[in-house]
Amino acid sequence: MRFSIKAGRKVMEITEVLNKEIEELKEDMVQLCAELVKIPSETPPSDTKRMAEFLKEYIAQKITDADITFHMKEEPVQSMVVRINSGKPGKRLVFNGHLDTYPAGDHSLWTESPWSGSVRDGYIWGRGSSDMKGGIACFITAVRILAKHKDLWNGEIVLTMAGDEEAMSDRGTQYLLDTVEEASGDAMICADVGAPDSLRFGQKGLLWIRLDALGKSAHGAHLHKGISAINRLIEAIRRINTEIPELPVHMPENVRDAILKSAEISERGAGPGETEILQKITVNFGTIQGGISPNLVPASASAEADIRIPAGATTTEILQKIEEILADIEGVTCMVTRSYEANWSDPEDILFRIVREKSEKVLNKEVVVTFRVGASDARLYRLSKGIPTINCGLTPYGLGGPDEHVSIEEMVKIAQIHALSALEFLS
Repeated sequence: MRFSIKAGRKVMEITEVLNKEIEELKEDMVQLCAELVKIPSETPPSDTKRMAEFLKEYIAQKITDADITFHMKEEPVQSMVVRINSGKPGKRLVFNGHLDTYPAGDHSLWTESPWSGSVRDGYIWGRGSSDMKGGIACFITAVRILAKHKDLWNGEIVLTMAGDEEAMSDRGTQYLLDTVEEASGDAMICADVGAPDSLRFGQKGLLWIRLDALGKSAHGAHLHKGISAINRLIEAIRRINTEIPELPVHMPENVRDAILKSAEISERGAGPGETEILQKITVNFGTIQGGISPNLVPASASAEADIRIPAGATTTEILQKIEEILADIEGVTCMVTRSYEANWSDPEDILFRIVREKSEKVLNKEVVVTFRVGASDARLYRLSKGIPTINCGLTPYGLGGPDEHVSIEEMVKIAQIHALSALEFLS
């Protein structure tokens, strides 16, 4: 009993030291995030070369024994792998983040330049501040502290930072996993955006389709001589919108339980309705084109849809149903433009226990583990390598729109969670 009390005290002392040291690096972390925001890295074209060069110089100065390598599948997408070894055998923990951002859009809609990196009112402002240059600054700061205390942990910490995430990562994280052995590990913490009190152990699958409808052109006054491609397309859209969400979902019980138990807390940040959406197939037709003039029967039309797939349903099942629907509608074909399956790690894995426990201690409130609606590079670690992977990141304010910003105090807490979680996982 005496040993356990001493051990408990030692853990508390170490926790206090790490948290204090991260607090002391707050200004450094803020400056790092602000400087990263000042470097445009929009996708397209996902030019992350300047970002990578800046980070290489920064990390080399702050973690002098870090091993830093660059990896590029094609111009201009630069990705990098950073290794910090304890000098002792043990597990490998990966932190992953993406260097690219959404486009800034119309600059006139921003209060300041999207690349200002302005620090005011307790926030850092600019494109990528939350998604996810703030998250990168968090885990780099956490690892800076851990690199000073190698006597406390074993194994290796790896940072994978990649471009092309906003274009689904074929040239970024996926390329690293395919070609760089050190990019994989025993577990991965993805610092992509979310909410500190809602950790994510999986994400819905995705299926993007394009429908093309053909008809027969004629003058609009002579409908009997033409066939409307738009009418055919409308019927296909109507049936897909109606019938695909009604397909059965055989969700694993532990996944459904986790989603339902987390509903109250996760919906505070994600909004009412997230719990329902996580359990069902959703269809959104986001583009539609057709016809050349109001007084002509359209000979062609097309539409594109985004279908999100929960655990317990597959892309194959959905495509089979779409084929059945289109078999009844002459002149309409379907093409898949992008897809991946729903993916998740075991929510009872030790990684999730550790990160949840550390999150609750740092935040001093209940933290839940649930599913993610949108995409992140976490899926690639699960689908490509079967690596236990968790999303633990910042709250995104203004995500994808003007005046994106991130909370400085929240950055400190996420950095503390990252450091404490890594320490326990590698101890």
